[in-house]
Parts: sequence; structure tokens; C-alpha cells
Amino acid sequence: MRLHRNLVYTTIDSLNAIFNESEYADKVVARALKKDKRWGSSDRKFVAETIYEVVRWKRLYAEIAEVKEPYNREDIWRMFAVWAVLRGYPIPDWRQLEGTPERKIKGRFDELSKVRKMRESIPDWMDELGAKELGEELWTKEIAAQNKQAQVILRVNTLNTTREKLHAILMDLNIETEFLPNQPDALVLKERANVFMTDAFKQGLFEVQDASSQLVAAFLDVQPGMRVVDTCAGAGGKTLHMASLMENKGQLIAMDLYESKLKQLKLRAKRNGAFNIEYRIIDSTKVIKKLYEKADRVLIDAPCSGLGVLKRNPDAKWKLQPEFIDNIRKIQSEVLESYSKIVKPGGKLVYATCSILPSENQEQIKKFLNTDIGKSFTFIKDSKVLASQSGFDGFYMALLERKL
Repeated sequence: MRLHRNLVYTTIDSLNAIFNESEYADKVVARALKKDKRWGSSDRKFVAETIYEVVRWKRLYAEIAEVKEPYNREDIWRMFAVWAVLRGYPIPDWRQLEGTPERKIKGRFDELSKVRKMRESIPDWMDELGAKELGEELWTKEIAAQNKQAQVILRVNTLNTTREKLHAILMDLNIETEFLPNQPDALVLKERANVFMTDAFKQGLFEVQDASSQLVAAFLDVQPGMRVVDTCAGAGGKTLHMASLMENKGQLIAMDLYESKLKQLKLRAKRNGAFNIEYRIIDSTKVIKKLYEKADRVLIDAPCSGLGVLKRNPDAKWKLQPEFIDNIRKIQSEVLESYSKIVKPGGKLVYATCSILPSENQEQIKKFLNTDIGKSFTFIKDSKVLASQSGFDGFYMALLERKL
């Protein structure tokens, strides 16, 4: 087990782009992996996983390395050295790693690991907020779970295949998967693999979608032939799941503020063979008003803090600000009041977030049910999914029914 110079240099360049140029980690990693066509899968795995690990543990590593933001290149090398020592790599005799104090690094790690915000490498405000909303014990478990590497979960596209067939197809490609109990469309990869390069993906046999996210479409109870509206569709992971549950029958309207996201969804829908989807950009309130009381089912996959998916987006820990969360709660209330009017009497609505904070979830529903429009709805049930209990993303969903 040794460090290779070209892989480490790419990692350092990538960390510099994330820490100092405010680039998103997933975009930087995607670019890094295209740098050298001669790299094998283990080389690409090293680059991707190392970048994400240093981003995930940024605060802890910076504290151990005794460096402060903004980080210069030398600082990033010192943080990388901390990562290498803690991961058990022999330190090579490169100029940038000269004088790496291995014993001191291990000692500082042991000392700092006694403090939760350091051990879990999160900003002070996030630690305070999580403890306040979830309680010390649950927050301690949850933030630890959010620092584990996310598993790769596939959602079988039942418009084109079955779970058993896809399992067999992937097995032939030496990609081993396991079934998930109580989730009929999910397959879990036993080991990480670049599934996007497979013919099975190109033929629209599956999408990559976390197990928690896959619960939402089923929770909404969509059926073939219905009129369904996905009000915050984005790039459409849940839209495509609903299309498959509807068996391409009925009308599925995908709405979003951003045309670029709907363009992405169109490409994905074409690959999936989902052709009952209509696309509408929310460029004025008229777009919403035209649909008032017209839909059997409405999904509000609301904008949120994303505190349930930090394992998937570790750089969000450093990009998020407390004022963003204050603002997002106001937006959640507004979209809930506005988009709920699309549900027809007797129809159902699901409000969902990938947050674990009650202030973005249960409290929003409670507040909504006391508004004028909210009084015309009945609360049916909700589900709180915690990473520390499920092993997957943190999620919340509430099912409401509009009174006849």
C-alpha cells in the first residue's frame, strides 16, 4: 500500500478547487476521474474516495494539521498528510510531505476525537442546531451515521425489466447486488462500481437512487391512470419512479423553476422509456393556478437543508449557513400553501424533505394544517427515516388527504 504521485497531485488540485474556488465536490471528482485514461478502477477509486474523505473530515484534519482557512497549497498538503497517517499509509520522501509528525498527528486525533463537533467534523452552529432539535443522544448517533460512506442503491426501472432480471444481468458483469427487504424496486451494490458505464444503465434498466428516496413515490400511493403532479421535480429521480409505478398510464406533470433541470429529466425519461410525463417551468403563478384542484396526487419534494444526505454531499457541511436554513423554512411554508391547492377534493399530497430537522418537517406540517388551505386537509401519516436507524439517507414524508 503506497501513495502514487500522479494520483495524489490530482487529489491536491481537486481539494484546492473545492476549498478555495467554491466548486462542488461531485463536479470536481467527475472532472478528476477523466484526467488520465490510463488509470484503472483502483486508481479512480483512490482519487474519488480520498477527495471525499478529506472534504468530509476537513475541520478535524485542519485542526490536527494546525492550518486555517483560506488554505494555501502547503496547508492542503498538510491536511492530506493527516489523512495518509490516519489511514496507515507509509509517508513517502516527497518534498511536500517532509517532516510529517506522525506521532503528533495520532495524538492530536485521539485528543480531538473526544469533542463531538471535532470528531464528526462539523461547524459549531450545525452541532448546536442538531443537538437542539434532535436531542444530544440522537444527534450524536445521527451525525456519526452521516459521516459514513453512502452505499450505492439502484432503483429498478420496472417499465423495462424486473429486479430479478437486473440482478442476473449485473451478476454477469461481476457487479454483485443484494435485494432490500420491503423495497421491491431496490438493489444494493455489495461493492462500489461505475454502473453508469454499463449497457444496462444505457438501456434504461435502472437509476441510481437512495433507498430512502425510493420510499416517497410508494408513500404517495400513485396508481396507473391518475393525474399526478411533481411540483419540485428537479432532475426527476422521484418523477421517474412515479412514471414506472403508473405503468406509463395517466398524466404525470413535472414542474420546476429551472429549465436546465427539466432538460436533464427529459433525457433521463427518454432513456427510461417514460412517456407519460409533461414538463412545465414555473415561470409565473399562472402555471400553478391553472392546476388548482386538478390533481389526484401531488408531491412536494420541498427544498431543504439537506441535513439528511450529508454522507452523499459532505461538502454541504461547509457550504450551508444558518441563515440559509432560516430562509428555506419560509420557502417550505410558501410552497406547501401554494402547491397544496393543486390537490383535488379526495386527492392526496405528500410533503417530503431530505432533512432530519423537525423544524423543516413535522413542525411545517403542523403549521400548515392551521392555515386556511391546510384546514381542508386531513393528516393521514408520516415517516421519519434516520440514517442512524436505516443505514440510508435521512428523510421525512407526510401524507395528507384533501377533504371532499
